[in-house]
Amino acid sequence: MKISVISLLVISFIALSFTSPKSDFVDLFNGQNLVGWEIRNGEAPFTVEDGVIVGTFQSGTPNTFLCTKDNYADFILTFEGFLGEETNSGVMFRAQSDPDYKDGRVHGYQLEMDPSPRKWTGGILDEARRGWVYNLERNPEAKEAFKLNEWNTFRIEAIGTSIKIWVNDIQTADLIDDLDASGFIGLQVHSCKEELNGRQVKFKNIQICTTNLEANKKVVEQPIVQYSYLKNKLSEREISEGWELLWDGETTNGWRGAKLTEFPQEGWSIENGELIVADAGGEESTNGGDIVTIKKYKNFELEIDFKFTEGANSGIKYFVDTELNKGEGSSIGCEFQILDDKLHPDAKNGTNGNRTLASLYDLITANALNFNPNEFTKKRLNNYDWNRARIVVNGPDVEHYLNNILVVKYNRSGQQWKDQVAASKYKDWPNFGEAEEGNILLQDHGDQVFFKNIKIKEL
Repeated sequence: MKISVISLLVISFIALSFTSPKSDFVDLFNGQNLVGWEIRNGEAPFTVEDGVIVGTFQSGTPNTFLCTKDNYADFILTFEGFLGEETNSGVMFRAQSDPDYKDGRVHGYQLEMDPSPRKWTGGILDEARRGWVYNLERNPEAKEAFKLNEWNTFRIEAIGTSIKIWVNDIQTADLIDDLDASGFIGLQVHSCKEELNGRQVKFKNIQICTTNLEANKKVVEQPIVQYSYLKNKLSEREISEGWELLWDGETTNGWRGAKLTEFPQEGWSIENGELIVADAGGEESTNGGDIVTIKKYKNFELEIDFKFTEGANSGIKYFVDTELNKGEGSSIGCEFQILDDKLHPDAKNGTNGNRTLASLYDLITANALNFNPNEFTKKRLNNYDWNRARIVVNGPDVEHYLNNILVVKYNRSGQQWKDQVAASKYKDWPNFGEAEEGNILLQDHGDQVFFKNIKIKEL
């Protein structure tokens, strides 16, 4: 059988189109020079050596970023990075440099390259703004993904409000956030001490995809924990997992005064999607008073974002029985303490700091070092900015998290619990903390405190 030359060409073209499809990824770095890039924020040098971008650490300068001149909104970014010990780097994305914000300081989302003992490489830092929005403490398997003194592959998928990160094909972050929808990409040389001068961070094979994103997304077979910062709104995944908003961000539906049948007429306000308890001179429950959920809860995960003012005192209580303590003061229940540890005197009261921020008030001191000896601080908090409280109750077992880091873990049954209660201010309340269910309470302690993103998943 004869086959024409034209037929052979057509067959060859079809075969080639199937075996070598055109990639939707394009190079951000041409491998030869830094055309299309510019340095912002600092003065550490960036050079090109053998097709690799090399950033050299230099003391006496703030964080330095080699940034794309173009902005990118939705994209998939892949690259390789090399970093040694005792240094720190990262890659900014959807980054900002607004002259009206800290004199143009580069800020925004950063894929962190963190070789410290905490091993948070692949987490997401909100550089020069909110701090860590995705650390790896609740995704411990991902801590081993990054390899020191080796080339590592990185992948960022920023599509709409969804941000996912992989390090060496291991997913390290799953963030839902809508603060910045577009911005530049920046390679970081972190500020450093003089003894680190001359050390280097390296980048190569930097490619970006801005088309056919759905087709190019990585398939997630085993989802990791997701953190969402949508304001008073649930993510699609949270809805599928059974989360519910405990406060809708607009009304007082589902809440009442702890000693009332309705919501307080004063002392509480709703502004810009934030639930605010008023400053009333620091007196406990003498203004609007505490508020509680109308519904009672048994086993649950509870998340609440809170922000306290200087010297403030408040709390989140659970297993509250509003029939107890009809007199002055707050209703009785287990309390996730909210406190300005630096300025409020109650931080020095109690026993061994058990009245400090995130502690089980007057019973168990919040201390991240009890659960992760490599953590640098006992607690990580954002002073006078938003922090996240997470309380998990599963039968007698309870956990407190501050900014997604475990700080308290206890069992509210047995003799050890009874002994702890007997040594606390709750000793006169029979069977304190042992109720099967109760209301959830936000405390009015006479100081201005803000709440938002109040959500719960019943277990």
